[in-house]
Amino acid sequence: MGHTFTNHLYHIVFSTKHRKGLLEDRRRTDFHQYLCGFAQTLDCAVLSVNSVGDHIHLLVRIRPSLAVSEFVGKLKANSSRWIKEQMDPPFGFQWQSGFSSFTVSQSAAAQVRDYIERQTEHHRQLTFEEELKRFLERNGFEYDPQRCLD
Repeated sequence: MGHTFTNHLYHIVFSTKHRKGLLEDRRRTDFHQYLCGFAQTLDCAVLSVNSVGDHIHLLVRIRPSLAVSEFVGKLKANSSRWIKEQMDPPFGFQWQSGFSSFTVSQSAAAQVRDYIERQTEHHRQLTFEEELKRFLERNGFEYDPQRCLD
């Protein structure tokens, strides 16, 4: 077999620093388009993206030679710069230092995409902290709520 075939899908979630609601509705579409374009420069693909005021969800396909942490680090650094230049938040802008990443099978990709697209609806009933706690528990993570949900 002379060819290599990969399909590395990840559901990635991260928040603004201190969960500040700085991701503005008025530029959200432009911001999401920027993320998609930047991912392409890394030879990766954003399959779905959505954000609310204090956090973002992405379903991405990452090339196998790029570590997830490297992808997220580059995405956060470049998107932070874009937000500061294009949105000019009144109190500056930073992402939280960490992130969450969950592998996704191709058979579950449509379900994850649907979940991501309905973020506004989810967060009418559920805080980001509650959502993240559910993800961690469903994926078998043991965590210290005082440290990882701050």
